[in-house]
Amino acid sequence: QVQLVESGGGLVQPGGSLRLSCAASGFTLDSYAIGWFRQAPGKAREGVSCISFSDGTTYYPDSVKGRFTMSRDNAKNTVYLQMNGLKPEDTGVYFCEAEGPSPDVQRMCAMPNGYWGQGTQVTVSS
Repeated sequence: QVQLVESGGGLVQPGGSLRLSCAASGFTLDSYAIGWFRQAPGKAREGVSCISFSDGTTYYPDSVKGRFTMSRDNAKNTVYLQMNGLKPEDTGVYFCEAEGPSPDVQRMCAMPNGYWGQGTQVTVSS
């Protein structure tokens, strides 16, 4: 059974950093793609980072490019989202999503259609 569990959210000051984790079970990351999405209250969910681990293709929207990076730990079957230079507009609930096999990552970030985790809250405020 595919399961995704996010963790690592919290309250940080503007300019701070945070690393989110997405622990996957029921499948291995190879041949799958993982996306990170965020949703602020009353706003649509938006993709902030999507990666296909089968070919290494990545997509980052301009709003986070250069500040957010994804990585993985194969031994732990866990995906991470490192967020640096956080801004108040980065505030929201962050979700990870998994799709297979190896979807187009730009499409995935725009129109996700896979398995979701429960989300973890990120608040950037002084």
